[in-house]
Amino acid sequence: MPTTAADRPPVLAILAATTVPVLFHLAIVETSHIRLGLRLSFAGLCKLGFVTASAVTHWAIYASLLTSFALTLRPGHVPLITAMARRLQDNVSDELAAYTRNVTLAWSVFFAVQLSLSVSLFCLAPLRLWSFFVNILDIPLVALMFATEYMVRLRCLRDPPRHSLAMIVNMVTTSIPDKRKRPSARGAAEAEQ
Repeated sequence: MPTTAADRPPVLAILAATTVPVLFHLAIVETSHIRLGLRLSFAGLCKLGFVTASAVTHWAIYASLLTSFALTLRPGHVPLITAMARRLQDNVSDELAAYTRNVTLAWSVFFAVQLSLSVSLFCLAPLRLWSFFVNILDIPLVALMFATEYMVRLRCLRDPPRHSLAMIVNMVTTSIPDKRKRPSARGAAEAEQ
């Protein structure tokens, strides 16, 4: 029986998520003496590739996250973290609903600040500084945000929910539709007949 990506431990994914940005940063720093002008050398093209990959990836991820979280804060919508809390437990108190709305807002602000700082540093600061922010500080800043939210949760809520990281990851991954399990349009039509 073949193993699926969900069956394998996430060690390789974690290793790639932490190693690739460091390698990109080192490549950008090592080629910092190369000027990107009209006549690009092979090294210049490599540098341009690393910079482009880092910038597009960082900006796309944070713009997507900002949009996903912020749109749920509109009137008449359920804030994203509130919806997650409802999936993890049956009864969400008014206190927890208000708190999770504020957490959704806090993450939206975090994503907006990350995106704004990245674009500002890219345009105004030396490329090395921007690369350090995007490639090296990114994961520690996200971890710090998670830790800060956890400490605030323990302090602000009378009976804070205590879900393991594994439970949260499982909830998120099971909510993502698996295209391999959905029947094709042709298969669905045949099943109806």
